[in-house]
Parts: sequence; structure tokens; C-alpha cells
Amino acid sequence: MARRDVPRDVRRLLVTAAIGLLEREGPDAVQARRLTREIGASTTALYHHFGSMPALLRAVVDEGFSRLGARMSAVEAGDDPVADICALALAYREVACANPHLYDLMFGLGAPGGHRPEPAATAVAAGPAQEAVIHVVGAVFRAIEQGRLRPEENAALVAAQLTSMIHGFVSLELAGHFRDIEEPVRHVLVPMGVHLLVGLGDDPDRALRSGLSVL
Repeated sequence: MARRDVPRDVRRLLVTAAIGLLEREGPDAVQARRLTREIGASTTALYHHFGSMPALLRAVVDEGFSRLGARMSAVEAGDDPVADICALALAYREVACANPHLYDLMFGLGAPGGHRPEPAATAVAAGPAQEAVIHVVGAVFRAIEQGRLRPEENAALVAAQLTSMIHGFVSLELAGHFRDIEEPVRHVLVPMGVHLLVGLGDDPDRALRSGLSVL
């Protein structure tokens, strides 16, 4: 297909095709010829619109974080901010489990065809990754306001601790390290989260009830 026949939204089509291939076949399938064949274009279309595979993969990563942020934004705030934090953790896990290869790419754990995504054009604090974390920051801020966590805690730093915990759990789960544990969310993630929240000032029983309430 000549370039003049390529749809005007070819950038979006290439990103969507890359995510689809990651989900269906894994990182080895994400190659220039395969991607452009998926959308009915020549390989020149990819390099015309992105310049390189690392630039395309950067767009794929940004789209992954945008989807993560959209899923987390769908978690409605309730009366219990600690339960909201737990619900956000489950939403995060849901997105990762739905497309683990995309998740690996988003966090630098995968390199399709040996390519690494280009560095983000904006600082991490202003990019799509931060848009996902901001929902956790909001829930933590509400927990501090309601006296569940100590008033001197910094909401952004607490959110960073919580997302680090969730990321660690999800990465280990996707790698198969919890195969021998029945209900790892109930028996690993929730207790670990409770321990962290209690260390930040929450009551142990209340923290556990909040965690279990979203399962």
C-alpha cells in the first residue's frame, strides 16, 4: 500500500497493533514488518510516522499508562478512603494481568526485538505514568484528612510507597512466584498492605476490614 493510502490515524493504528500483538503473541511478535502488515501498510509508514521502533514503543508505553490511568479513574471514591486505596490496587493488578507483556514494557522489564522505548519526552512527574498514580495520591490525602493516617504524612510519598508495594506484588505474581499460594491477593497483598497502612497510622482492625471489603 502506498503511503498516500495509509489512514490518517496510522500512528494510533500502529500503537494499537503493537499492543494487540503483545497481548496475543508476546514481545517477539512486535516487529516493524509484522506491525505494518497488521494495518495494511508498508514498513516505510512506521518510520515515516515514528522514525524508529524505540519511538513507537515510547508511544505504546504512554498508551499503556493512559489505559492504566483510565481504569483507576473508574474507581469511584467512597466513604472509606483506605478501601478506595485497596480498590485502586486491584484495578492496577487487573490492568497488569490483562496484558502482562505490555505491563513489562511499561516498566522496562521487556524489550521487543531488543528495542527499548525512547525516554519519556516529559518528566515522570508530568507524564502518563503520574496520571495513574494521582488517583492513589487523592485516596491517601482523604485518608489523612479523615484521621486514618497520621496528619504529618506526605500524601505523594505515601502513594509512592503504596504503588511500589503493588508493583512488586504484581511483578512477582506475573512471574509465577505465587503459584503455590491459594488466593495470593487475600493472603499476600492485603496483609502486606495492612502492615504498611498500620505503620502509617491506621488501626489494624480497621485497615484489615477496609482491605477485605473490596475482595
